[in-house]
This record gives sequence, C-alpha cells and structure tokens, in this order.
Amino acid sequence: MRIVFLLSAWLLSFGVMAAPGDMATLDRSTWPEQLSNPTLFDVASRAEILMFARVLLASESLDEPALAQRLGLRTINMESINRVRQRLWQRLLANYNFAQQSCDQDASFCFLVEDMPSLREQAGKFQVSEDSYYIRWAEPSRLFHSQYLDEQLRKAALFPQTSSEIDRFGDYERNGEAMHDRLFLLTFDSAANALPDNTAWVSEFLRKANMSGTFFVLGKDIQARLTERSVASLQSTYSAQCVGVQGWEFRSHSHWQDWQDSVRRSVELIKSKLPENYVPLFRPPDGQRRSDAEGFFKAQGLQVALWDIDAQDGAGKLKASQSAQRVLTLMLLWRHGVIDFNVKQDGVKTALPWLMTQTSQSGIGWEDCQSGFR
Repeated sequence: MRIVFLLSAWLLSFGVMAAPGDMATLDRSTWPEQLSNPTLFDVASRAEILMFARVLLASESLDEPALAQRLGLRTINMESINRVRQRLWQRLLANYNFAQQSCDQDASFCFLVEDMPSLREQAGKFQVSEDSYYIRWAEPSRLFHSQYLDEQLRKAALFPQTSSEIDRFGDYERNGEAMHDRLFLLTFDSAANALPDNTAWVSEFLRKANMSGTFFVLGKDIQARLTERSVASLQSTYSAQCVGVQGWEFRSHSHWQDWQDSVRRSVELIKSKLPENYVPLFRPPDGQRRSDAEGFFKAQGLQVALWDIDAQDGAGKLKASQSAQRVLTLMLLWRHGVIDFNVKQDGVKTALPWLMTQTSQSGIGWEDCQSGFR
C-alpha cells in the first residue's frame, strides 16, 4: 500500500504566489490514478482537502497589512475574511470525515482527524515525500490551492461592498453547501456576449445523458429568440431542463437603479413562455446583488441562486481543458455543490463531456434540476 509521509518543513514554499487575478487550475494528469471507483474518488478527495487545509492554515500567519499586500488590495474586510475562513474550515472537516469512511479500503492520505484541532494539526504537518507515488501531483496541487485560496480571500476581503458568491446575505440565498455528499448540480450562466450560444447543444447533451441542468437566462436574449423562432421551438430547446433568470441584461444588479424591474420582467417572460421549465431562481450576474433585497425577493417568491464551483470559463483566461480540470479538482475538494459553467463559451462543449467521462465511475451523483436548490 502506498504511504504518504508527513514532514513539517513547508512554510517557506507558501510564499510563492500567483499575481492577483490569476485563475487556479490543475493539470489532473499529475494525479496518478483514474477515479475509477468511489474509493479512489475518496483518496483524491482526501489529498485535495489536506492540501487546501495546509495553505489555508499557513495564510492565517499573515497579519492584515501582509494579507492585503498578498491579495493586491489596499484595504480588506478582516471580519468578512475571518467569517469565510471559519466556514471553509467547517466544510473541510465535514468533507474529510466523509472522505475517510473508505480508509479501510485504501489508507492513502488517511490520518487521525476527529475534530477541528486534529484537522488543523494534520494540515500543519502535511507534506508528500519525494519517493511518494503522488509526488508529481504535490507541487502543482499546492500552487492550485494557493491560487484558489487567494481567489476566495480576495472576494471575502471585498464583501459586502462588492458582493459575490463568497457569502450569503440571508436564508433566501442558496448555494450548494447544504447538498448531500457526492451530489452536484449543473448550472449554466448566459453572460454578456450574445454569441456563441451553446444552449441547444448543452441541453441536448444532458438529455442524451438522462441529466438535467439549470439554465439562467437573460430576458432580452429570450425576447430576441422569440423574434426568430416560435415558442414551441424555444420550449423544445429547454425540454427536460430548468430555466431561472439572470435579469433582463447581464449587468451588476447591486447598483443598477432598475434592477427590480430587470428581475420582474424576466420572470414574467419566462413564466409565460416556458412554464414547464421555469424555476423561481435568480442568479445575479457576477454574483453582484444588493444586501437589502430580501423583502423584494421574498415578495416575488424568488430565491437567489449562488454557486460553489466556478469553471472560470467566461473570462477567457482558462482554456476549456483547464476549466474542466479546475471543476474536477474543486469537486474533489468540496465533494458536493453547485457547478457554474458559461453556456456562451465554446469551451463548455469540451469541458462537459470530459467531466462526465472522468467521473462516470467515481460514485458521484448529479442532482435533478427541479430539486437542486431546495
């Protein structure tokens, strides 16, 4: 059996960081095993959890000025950062507890973790030895999690002045944290660009796989489609899928004076044209929404639909293969959640099939879109 050894001298390597704005991705070929059964999914999951816990713990040694410099920000909201860190630790502990249930079948990356102090202790000691079967994965994974942590802490540092998916404003907002272990929900954003629109391709791919996803649409896009094709054609495109709204157009709903009208008009249009597909969900473009909107959304019967796992395929910074590998790595880390793809990037036609192939025997499940945010 392959053994992962513990070494303690690793603090210095944490200082090598990507510049602010770099998106984390990990070449999954550095991991030596296919996720060909649930036990091997757990092995890879334990490894990613411990690596992320290691860099998270090391980040706590930075004082506020040093952390601000690291994140490329002049000022940071430490209260928000600490709240997000605490939630991250809670998720890591819960996920490791799930992942270690198969340790009697494969003991790789299995250490004594019973509570938060023991998780932090193991994170502080975690290192992969030079003669380990997993050594090719270790440094690329460390770099990935360091970059990914910076992404999360940067969003936390700006919250709530700049809202994002990093935190919720109340129970009327949902992400994937409450989902069951090994369950994931596919969601697709529209984004600002009009073309290419891969909705028809993605929805057909999902139907053939007997799967469903939630498509968050822009009101103006649906209106434009209806000038070119019939309602029946539109309904056929979204057959067996769910449709939520992203507003009338893709712009921040945190400072837009007409944001309420944007949401209402979109809901009215989708409910009237796609009544079988409509779900009462609003996804804020770029995660930006107002902190005082609870009354409005409850009056409209809507929930704000956030996400946990971002493919980062809309910014043009990652290739399709990089987005797919990022998503898989985060699936191993978080073990459940809402995945966010951009349906208006051609990369989704490469990333989605690759992801299905890689996870087909891993023991994960894909949540039905009708129940995903409940």
